[in-house]
Amino acid sequence: MLKYFNISKSTYMYWQKHLNRPNKDIEIEKKILKIRKDNPNYGYRRITAMLKRLGLTTNKKKVQRLIQKLKLQVKSYSRKSRKYSSYKGTIGKIADNKIKRNFKVEKPYTQITTDTTEFKYLEKINQEPIK
Repeated sequence: MLKYFNISKSTYMYWQKHLNRPNKDIEIEKKILKIRKDNPNYGYRRITAMLKRLGLTTNKKKVQRLIQKLKLQVKSYSRKSRKYSSYKGTIGKIADNKIKRNFKVEKPYTQITTDTTEFKYLEKINQEPIK
């Protein structure tokens, strides 16, 4: 049979020995299933912390592998990436737009516009252009 499948005897004996080995993680798997039943939204980090509280110190990678093996991955959490915005809403009073980008006038100095910048330095300071 070994010649037919082109497998060495040592490989065959290795796998035969490992197939009959009992699962050493049964206790951890049972506790993971219990934690997951009580808290369905817990991921591997929280489950690892809960196992540590229960007295089972295990590696987070092992817990992650067991969760994947038991098909208990959390599906309800999704991280949304958002662009940072420091906008805090409208502050102060906004003046009415009376010119409405109509800069053509018949006489000079009938419409004068300016830009005002306000910044805080101890108190409010307004910077206005003067010609």
